Amino acid sequence: LQSPAHAAPALPLETMPVSAEVQAARDKLKARMGDSRTGGKGTARRTKVVKHQNHGADDKQLQAQLKRLGMNSIPGIEEVNMFKEDGSVLHFSAPKVQASVAANTYVVAGHGESKRLEELLPGIINQLGPDNLVNLKRIAEGFSASGAGGAGKAADDDDIPDTGANFEDVSKSD
Repeated sequence: LQSPAHAAPALPLETMPVSAEVQAARDKLKARMGDSRTGGKGTARRTKVVKHQNHGADDKQLQAQLKRLGMNSIPGIEEVNMFKEDGSVLHFSAPKVQASVAANTYVVAGHGESKRLEELLPGIINQLGPDNLVNLKRIAEGFSASGAGGAGKAADDDDIPDTGANFEDVSKSD
């Protein structure tokens, strides 16, 4: 190891040898950026102002607007289901629900999942209205078709030979 007294003297940055491609890149960057100083050569560079976004303030503003509408929190709601036109259901499990009957406004906040109607059956039947009757008929036809197909296969077993009424007699004759 060399001591600092024996080390080569450090060259100033301007006099250090620089490869041609590094110098070309520096010149290109300087041409593109221009002068980013606010004063003369000895002043500090301009700093970029970073704007911090506060999402908590957005939530507070939203709650203030909901309070202005007269929204009241409704406790004890376990799930919310919204039925779409295509037969799927937007399902919220344990949502936060607020309502204003005077303004005819409801707010459902929480994690919503898009599910098929079949996934939520039997527990959702009491929530279905006349709008979903067509979807319910389609599901019932699908179940009956799969059930009839299973019964038809059992009656149509051609590859199994007929052994007669008593299995023990057939096994003794072999």
